[in-house]
Amino acid sequence: MPKNAKSVVWPAYIDAHRTRKEGRILAKQDSVGAPDVKEIIHAANELGLNPTYEDEKAYPRLWWGHKGRLRIDAKGPKRSAIRRIARAIKATRAQAILEDK
Repeated sequence: MPKNAKSVVWPAYIDAHRTRKEGRILAKQDSVGAPDVKEIIHAANELGLNPTYEDEKAYPRLWWGHKGRLRIDAKGPKRSAIRRIARAIKATRAQAILEDK
């Protein structure tokens, strides 16, 4: 892969409500329920992955739902980057719950 290549991240990759057939690539315990694109962008920014959001794109397996996609800097394997994004989203959600108490 070229040095300045970007990897594509679809919200379906980390959605715990999707099946593997529908595009989820992480295990359910690593996934996030109904991830918002804003959460994914925020997590990718926190991790220094330099995300670029493309809202006009639709995931091919779910072409009727236009949620868009993210392109992130390719630093290591794509799956590990997606797993780190999901963990960051979980941490942000947990922090929000603690702050509400």
